[in-house]
Amino acid sequence: MLSSLLVTLFIAMLLPFLAKAPLAFAMQKAGGYDNNNPREQQAALKGFGQRANAAHYNSFEALIIYGCAVLTAIAMNAVDNTSVILGWVFIASRLVYFLCYWFDYATPRSTVWLVGMIAAFTIAGRALLG
Repeated sequence: MLSSLLVTLFIAMLLPFLAKAPLAFAMQKAGGYDNNNPREQQAALKGFGQRANAAHYNSFEALIIYGCAVLTAIAMNAVDNTSVILGWVFIASRLVYFLCYWFDYATPRSTVWLVGMIAAFTIAGRALLG
């Protein structure tokens, strides 16, 4: 079970890079990827590019929460089938979150974000209270 949970953490670590691909596409479409000042270019994006940028940054924010949750479960020797299932729920929610952000589905995006955060905090909470 530990290795399964670590696989979800590894995938979560890759998600910011997956989220970067549409952002790079939007930057390329907006006059070419500005490798000298990418953050300035990203800040000027509108529409899809702006949403892709937000999804990319949110990936790092979510990774911090999820990483801490997984490490808490490991430290407390609380990795079980439920924590692994919650880990996969987190990963699935993040993938749906990307799609909702990219295609401008704001309310479903917020809902799947909440599902992912509940999954992550539940992993940590179960470890601490178990």
